[in-house]
Amino acid sequence: MNIALTIAGSDSSAGAGIQADLKTFQQFGVYGTCVVTAITAQNTLGVSAVEPVSPAMLRAQVEALATDLPPVAVKSGMLATAEVLTQVALALRTYEWSVYVLDPVLRSSSGRRLLTEEGERLLLRSLVPLAALVTPNLEEAHALTGLRVDDVASMTTAGGALLDLGAGAVLIKGGHLPGNDLVDVLVTRSGTHEYRHPRISTRATHGTGCTLSAAITAGLALRTPPSVAGSTKAPKRDQKALIGAVGDAVDFVQRAMATAPNLGAGQGPLDHTASLKAGPRSPQ
Repeated sequence: MNIALTIAGSDSSAGAGIQADLKTFQQFGVYGTCVVTAITAQNTLGVSAVEPVSPAMLRAQVEALATDLPPVAVKSGMLATAEVLTQVALALRTYEWSVYVLDPVLRSSSGRRLLTEEGERLLLRSLVPLAALVTPNLEEAHALTGLRVDDVASMTTAGGALLDLGAGAVLIKGGHLPGNDLVDVLVTRSGTHEYRHPRISTRATHGTGCTLSAAITAGLALRTPPSVAGSTKAPKRDQKALIGAVGDAVDFVQRAMATAPNLGAGQGPLDHTASLKAGPRSPQ
C-alpha cells in the first residue's frame, strides 16, 4: 500500500486539516501519515485558538516518518509560522519528496489568519518552487500573485504567474466564482485544463480545500511507483497522472458535498465516506 503524508494543522472538529486529509487518504486506498504543524480549537462556526508546534517537534515528526514510513506523495496545508514553513521546505529538499502538493492555506473560511505575513512571503520563495502542484482558491491566488482573480481568464493568468515562480502546475479553485456553473482551472506548462461542475447549494463546505488537495495527493500516490517517489527523478511533472488525479479529486469533493451530514450550526463537514468514481475524469 502506498503512503501519503499530510503536513497540516489539527482541526478539533475533524472537518478540515489532518483529520480530513487522513479520512480522504483512507477512502482512496492509500495509507495516511501526518505531521502536525499546529493545534487549533475550531468548529463549524470558526477558529477560536491556534497553537503552532515548535520547529524541533515538527522536525522530529518528519524524521520519524522519513526513516520508517517514507511517503510516495506529500501535501501541506496550514503551516502557521515562517519557522514551521522553513522546516517543511528543508524536509522536502532533504528527503527529495518531489511529488508534493502545496495547499496554500492563508486564512480560515471565517477570516482568521492561519499563516503569518512573514510565512506568506516565505511560502512564495521556499515552497512554490518545490511543488508539483499548488492549489489556491481565488483569494489565495490573489494574495500570492497580487493579480485580480475573478474569472477563468484571470485564473489562467494567475496560474501562469505561479508557474513563473517555479511551481510544476497550478490548480486555481473556482468555488467562489459567481453563478451556478463553476470551473476549476489547471494550468500546466503544456496547457490549460478546465474542470466544470454545478454549484451545490449547501452549507457543508468546511474542509473542501483540504479534502480536494488530499484527494489529489492520494491520486498521485496511487499513480507513482514507490521506487521513484523519493528521487529527483520522480514523475513530478507527469501531466497525464496529474490531470487524472485532479479530475478524480474534483468528482470526489462534489459527491462528498452532495451527501454531507447536516452537522453543526455553521459550515458543516463533508461526507468523507462518499463513494469513489471508477476511472479518471476527463478534463474539458
